[in-house]
Amino acid sequence: MESQIQVLGSGCPTCKKLYELTKEVIVEMGIKTEVEYITDVQKIVAMGLMSSPVLAINGKPVFVGMPKDKEKIKELIKKGCSDTVIEDKKDKSGGCSCGGKC
Repeated sequence: MESQIQVLGSGCPTCKKLYELTKEVIVEMGIKTEVEYITDVQKIVAMGLMSSPVLAINGKPVFVGMPKDKEKIKELIKKGCSDTVIEDKKDKSGGCSCGGKC
């Protein structure tokens, strides 16, 4: 079964960086799928979240904020079927350059 991988964000530089890194990671992992980039903030809100960026796998958020490196993104993708959402508590802005205002 092919996984659906999405990056949701406001379109800010941090969100775009997560999208680009996620695309690199799936190539490195040999995953044959596209990473979808969604800038509709209402989709983030519909997931019950109030900050971005969001990494979602198969429609479920698996991380909110900016992972520290590509290895963390790989780990999140491998655990993608988990129901656990990991939120980056160190970054109070929600990871977005808008300061959490998006």
